[in-house]
Amino acid sequence: MQPNNNEKNEVAKETQGEKTDLILAVGSEPDTGFDPTTGWGRYGSPLFQSTLLKRDNDLNIVNDVATDYEISDNGLTWKVELRKDVVFTDGEPLTSEDVKYTFETARDGGSVLDLSVVEKVEVEGDFTVTFTLKEPRSTFIQSLITTGIVPKHAHGDGYAENPIGSGPFQFVQWDKGQQLIIEKNQNYYEEQPYFEKITFLFLGEDAAFARAQAGEVDMAYIPAAFSNQQVPGMRLESVQTVDNRGVQFPYVKSGQTTEEGYPIGNDVTADPAIRKAINIAVDRDALVEGVLEGHGTPAYTSVDGLPWWNPETVIEDGNMEAASELLEKAGWIKGDNGILQKDGLKAEFTLLYSASDVTRQSLAIAFADMMKPLGISILVDGKSWDEIEKMMYSNAVLFGWGSQDPLEMYNLYSSKNAGVEYFNTGFYQNSKVDAYMDLALTATDQSEANEYWKKAQWDGSTGLSAKGDAPWAWLVNVNHLYLVDDQLDIGDQRIHPHGHGWPVTDNLVEWKWK
Repeated sequence: MQPNNNEKNEVAKETQGEKTDLILAVGSEPDTGFDPTTGWGRYGSPLFQSTLLKRDNDLNIVNDVATDYEISDNGLTWKVELRKDVVFTDGEPLTSEDVKYTFETARDGGSVLDLSVVEKVEVEGDFTVTFTLKEPRSTFIQSLITTGIVPKHAHGDGYAENPIGSGPFQFVQWDKGQQLIIEKNQNYYEEQPYFEKITFLFLGEDAAFARAQAGEVDMAYIPAAFSNQQVPGMRLESVQTVDNRGVQFPYVKSGQTTEEGYPIGNDVTADPAIRKAINIAVDRDALVEGVLEGHGTPAYTSVDGLPWWNPETVIEDGNMEAASELLEKAGWIKGDNGILQKDGLKAEFTLLYSASDVTRQSLAIAFADMMKPLGISILVDGKSWDEIEKMMYSNAVLFGWGSQDPLEMYNLYSSKNAGVEYFNTGFYQNSKVDAYMDLALTATDQSEANEYWKKAQWDGSTGLSAKGDAPWAWLVNVNHLYLVDDQLDIGDQRIHPHGHGWPVTDNLVEWKWK
């Protein structure tokens, strides 16, 4: 019997002394396992499952299982054609019935995946599936990018702990609390991954760093505090992200309460001059250098660098003189202890942050210190999220966001989401911004949608960015840091989203041993 190509490649690698196995410590253990219908794969590759579409290294949308898709003129019908050569690891073919089952299960299961916009899913033969939406939604395409397809015939109780899929890797073993072992899928329909076997270790940052120092892992996710420590045989990879940190201000004046009785609004931050002056005065580069050890970028929106980002939102910051002039024109004058006052109101407010997050604590303290020379007193206060939930409508909060789905921007700024979960806690509202975002949602072309998202940020006269209403002071995008074996090539990393899951695995099929 002649060896196949995969066997030949394996022999060649071993002959050359190259590694075919990897050991990685790149993130925490998924709490609910590896079922895409409950959220697995939203941050990084689903590994075991294929998706209909995917993003390339430039974040362009390209086909995966889909060969083509078509959107109706009214934006309600999405027709997707499928490849005919995709099989699950148990040998069964992937068909339109599996796609229908996956999306209906995810929609009806009450998971973190919001597919409530899907009215119905229909199949036409084995390789055509049609989604009918309740209303036009351009961001539905993100669901086609992130939702891994599960097999209808093999999905049920226990699937999350022993998944079957058609992706580039197949599940081997999950030792809960310790490790996950995967192998490459020999029946994968596209280029085979280089590595035969990959072990994911579930370690905290300290333990992962210690394993890297001991030479026991090929890659480890580390915090900025460890970034200056050299590890022989390993290099530091600092990956650009939209994993941002920013301050959301109460946008309205005080006097209202939520249905639960929590106070809404803050008379100081409701003044646009305060919000804009803070945005102008804060030195974002100094925060990157001082708090993030240089491993990050200044943040001006929640979508910096993504296809729907408007570069015109970038402002000249660290300008205390311009900020002071703006406040003086708005009627703020120096009072007791150098704190500004206006009509008897002191320029002082509380900034809440998660007490368990050292980086957010450092950012909050540095941010508050920067505002003291301006005459704005910010009282930083670390709380649990349970406590923050009761106080976040009337106090500024240091939040972290960042997604490759523009719907997150809608959630953060739409007046329809005022007071909904952790989104628009400041009760921001701008009818023109709402209108732009509604047009973006109902667009049937992604390029057209992107232009409306950009106008929502800044259209030359108004917008949700610091140049416009400034309901946020975005501070930094936190780079994701990895110690990587000098011989391991992890390809071109895409801009990472917020640091849940394993975003670094999004291009795992491209990784190679040098």
